[in-house]
Amino acid sequence: MLKAVKFGGSSVAGAEQFEKVKHIIEADASRRVVVVSAAGKRSSDDHKLTDLLYLCHAHLTYGVSCDEIMDTIEQRFVQIRDALGLSLDVEGEMARLRGRLNRDMSVDELVSRGEYFTARLMAEYLGFAFIDAADCVFFGYDGQLDRERTDRAVADALQANGKILLPGFYGRLPNGKVKVMSRGGSDITGALAAAAVGADVYENWTDVSGILMADPRIVDNPRPIEKITYAELRELAFMGASVMHEESIQPVKEKGIALNIRNTNRPEDPGTMIVGDAEDRGEDDRFITGIAGKRNFTILTVSKHNMNANHTLCQALEIMDRYHAPVEHISLGMDSFALVSGSAAMGDALYDVLADIRKTCRPDDIRVQDDIALVAAVGRKMSSRPGVSGRLFRALGESGVNIRTIAQGADELAITVGVDNKDFETAIRVMYNGFAG
Repeated sequence: MLKAVKFGGSSVAGAEQFEKVKHIIEADASRRVVVVSAAGKRSSDDHKLTDLLYLCHAHLTYGVSCDEIMDTIEQRFVQIRDALGLSLDVEGEMARLRGRLNRDMSVDELVSRGEYFTARLMAEYLGFAFIDAADCVFFGYDGQLDRERTDRAVADALQANGKILLPGFYGRLPNGKVKVMSRGGSDITGALAAAAVGADVYENWTDVSGILMADPRIVDNPRPIEKITYAELRELAFMGASVMHEESIQPVKEKGIALNIRNTNRPEDPGTMIVGDAEDRGEDDRFITGIAGKRNFTILTVSKHNMNANHTLCQALEIMDRYHAPVEHISLGMDSFALVSGSAAMGDALYDVLADIRKTCRPDDIRVQDDIALVAAVGRKMSSRPGVSGRLFRALGESGVNIRTIAQGADELAITVGVDNKDFETAIRVMYNGFAG
C-alpha cells in the first residue's frame, strides 16, 4: 500500500498544526509521499503567507518598502522552527531572499517561497527527503504541465529516497524560472504526485471532514458523503457545490486512484472517499448523494406551432453562442423549447438575443422568466427507483415551491428543477429532508 498525502494551508499554519501532521504521518507507514501548501491562517484575523507575499510584490511594484511584511513572514517561520526544535537557517535563507527582491526575482518565484519554506521545515520535522518542486514539476513555455517528465522525476525521487516531501503550487519552466499554478495549486501538485508514483490512495487533508450532502449555511448539520464517484462530484461542482476543482483531481481520476478528503483536526473521521465508478462505491440505502444549486438564471421559452424542433433549436443555440450566453439546461417539447442561461452571462445582451431569435426563428411567442434558481438532486440510483420525480415534485408543491422548469441529464445522475430565487433555500431544505436527511 502506498499513499500520497497533501496538507492544505490550515493544516500547516503553525507548530501545533505541524504536530498534528506528524501524528497523522506516523500513524500509517504507507504515507510516504507528502505535499504541503504554504502556512495558512492561524485564526480569523491572521494572514495567509501567500497573500502576504503577493502584497510584498505589490509594494515592490510601486516602490514601497516591504521590509515590515518580510519581517512578519520570517517571524512565522522562525516561530515554527523554534517551537519544534528544528535547525533550518531561516534567517540566512530569508536574508538571501531579501537580497534578490529588487533584482531578478519574478512574482512567481517570490510567492512560491511560502510553500518552499513551509516544506523545508516540514521535511526536517518528519525526517523526509525534501524535493524542490522546481526540480520535479515541469511546465512548457505554453504553461502546460509536462506530465511525462514530471511523473518520471517524482517517481525517481521516491525510488531514491523512500519518503519524499514536496512543496505544492509551483514548478519550473524550460528556462529554469519558477512558475506558479492558479490559487489552490497545491491540490494539483498533490494529485500529480499521487499519479506519478501510482499511489493506491491520495489523501487530501484540510479543515473539513469531507464533502457534505448540502450547504451547511442552508441545511442544519447536513450528513457527510461517505463515498461519491468522480461523475457525481462533477455534477455537484457544476451545480455550485463547494468541492475540489476539476483540474485538481484530473491526474488521479485518469489513473483510477481513490481520493480521500480528510480533516487534519479530526483525523479519526473517515472523510469522503471519491472513487472511479459506481461499483467502487458499494451498496447503501441512500440513493441521493447530495443536493446543490445556484441562483440567478433566466429561462427563455420559445413556442412555435408545427416547428421543426431540431432546426429551430439549433438556430437559437447559435444565437446564444454568438452573444456568449452559455446554455445550462434545455427542455424540449412538441411545439416549444426552453433554454436556461445565467442571468449575469446573458447581461445586457438579452434584448439582442430576443430580437435575433424573433428574426431568425420566427416563433409564435417568446416568454422570459428572470430570477430563477436551479437546484439539483444528484445520485446514481435515482433512475432505478420508481416514483422519485413524483415524490420530489409533491414535496416541493406541499411546501409552496413553484417549479418553473425540470431537467434530467442523459446519464441520469441528476434531477434539476428551476424555482424562483426566493424559494431557493426552501427547495434545498425540502429536497434534503425528503431524500437525504
